[in-house]
Amino acid sequence: MAIAASNAEDRVEQLIILTERLTELVAEQAQAFEQRRPQDAAALHEETSRLANLYRHESARVRADPTLVSGAPLAQRTRLVRATEAFDAVLARQGRALEAAKTVTEGLVKAIAEEVAKQRTRGVSYGPSARASTDGTATAITLNQRA
Repeated sequence: MAIAASNAEDRVEQLIILTERLTELVAEQAQAFEQRRPQDAAALHEETSRLANLYRHESARVRADPTLVSGAPLAQRTRLVRATEAFDAVLARQGRALEAAKTVTEGLVKAIAEEVAKQRTRGVSYGPSARASTDGTATAITLNQRA
């Protein structure tokens, strides 16, 4: 999919609209992660992915051929630059929110695993005087099918 623009002014205007909409979506996703509501961010995933792919494609086209936008008025190109700067700022915010969510999730998984390991006991010998170890390390269980 690509932007169908009739001239540089039209292309820049469409890029501004695309960039601003993508900025809104990413900001909403970042806010959802900051509020610990990843399910809200997931609801925006399809549209965000589609627009991000279009943005990536169009950015590559403009980088390869700057004449696609150079004919637009300076004021309009400046608006595109400002929209892109706002998008970059929101991407940085989302990156921080995702990193925080990842850290919290990893911490929870580690805490749960440690608690499960503490709850388990491991036999270190057999017979009436067998003793159990509670060192907290997880162990594998092997079953002898012939016993």
